[in-house]
Amino acid sequence: MRRQIEVSNEVAAALTGTSDTTLRALEQHVGCSLYVRGNVITLDGDAESVAGASVIVRELASLVAQGHAVDEGLIRTVTGALAQHTAPNDVLDDVVWRHRATKVVPKSVQQKRYVDSIRKNTVTFGVGPAGTGKTFLAVAAAAAALNRREVSRIILTRPAVEAGERLGFLPGDLMAKIDPYLRPLFDALHDMMEPEKVIAHLEKGVIEVAPLAFMRGRTLNDSFIILDEAQNTTPEQMKMFLTRLGFNSRMVVTGDVTQVDLPREQQSGLVVVGDILKDVEDIDFVRFGGGDVVRHRLVQRIVEAYGAHAERSAPGIRPAATGRRG
Repeated sequence: MRRQIEVSNEVAAALTGTSDTTLRALEQHVGCSLYVRGNVITLDGDAESVAGASVIVRELASLVAQGHAVDEGLIRTVTGALAQHTAPNDVLDDVVWRHRATKVVPKSVQQKRYVDSIRKNTVTFGVGPAGTGKTFLAVAAAAAALNRREVSRIILTRPAVEAGERLGFLPGDLMAKIDPYLRPLFDALHDMMEPEKVIAHLEKGVIEVAPLAFMRGRTLNDSFIILDEAQNTTPEQMKMFLTRLGFNSRMVVTGDVTQVDLPREQQSGLVVVGDILKDVEDIDFVRFGGGDVVRHRLVQRIVEAYGAHAERSAPGIRPAATGRRG
């Protein structure tokens, strides 16, 4: 089947890209051939693929008219949203955090559900593979809450567990010692704010970055608290952390149960907490899958390959790709 769609010259140029790179990327997502001549886009393939591609092309044309730049990330967002019967604008128009040239928005329907859950619930668990935006979106939501004065401080923590390597003795003060473990959180913070502002907030205690062990015995009021790499907590540590929750505070717990760095005989707190808290009101679990990966597309394929291997080796361990409660 062949169908032709007439678009504006601006849309035709945006969908073509440099040396047809955007057009070729779009082809990989729609399952049919695409050709552009002037301002006419020709779709060639089986009837079902052409019909689906027509909807995607028209949706992209509308987004270009709204000022969106077409790249592989936008194509993935549009195709993913339409596949789940969701309007792409419902995802792309939800700005979690804006700072100068930085605009943080969800890139998939599941990321949108995650952001909505953080806003709605006191405690949100984001569980899924690397590259799904769990930590980045949580830090963006924290920065937004602090900016709106909904909380007075941000607390970022993670277990000081080494990923299969022994770093040995680390010189320097406390910040120098914990920096290798907490670097991903620092990186996300610096993507949201100027380095000078981050430093000032750290000095004043408005932003606190500390190992999980430093949470014991505290009550965290008026705070936005993020526990990252939660798969490396023990069940006892997870309970300890969750019971630190104080008044007017919010918690986000992120992790990937397929990347546990604990000793083999030690059970992960993130694995068991879903069964323990799944029916508790005001606590939500958002589970990501390989389709939500927003890094290089090869990362998505790697995640899917490892997931398929894990399913073959031990069915039932891998978390569901979609769904909110678990």
